[in-house]
Amino acid sequence: MTMESCRGWVYASSVMGVTGTRAATSDAAPVIVDRARSIDSTLPIGIGLGVSNADQAAEIGAFADLVIVGSALLKCLDSDGVDLQGDLARLRTLAGDLAAGVERSHR
Repeated sequence: MTMESCRGWVYASSVMGVTGTRAATSDAAPVIVDRARSIDSTLPIGIGLGVSNADQAAEIGAFADLVIVGSALLKCLDSDGVDLQGDLARLRTLAGDLAAGVERSHR
């Protein structure tokens, strides 16, 4: 039912409960992507499961169409406005690292 209702792309969470930064990715993620593709192979499948670094982004990018990151990016913005330039620098660095990880998965 979820796949039938999706338009554009599918967010496939591979953990039950709240996602957030994690030390390791979920073994269930590739299985969930395969199951979603078996229902509809035309929609891009994104995995969100607490990706927090380039290695995890590369791992997910190897089997999913999209790597969804939230908590790790928000953690860069932790200065309560005191150090906005530092926050943005950390955010820029992490976004670049994550993008490099995804790129590495497509080689």
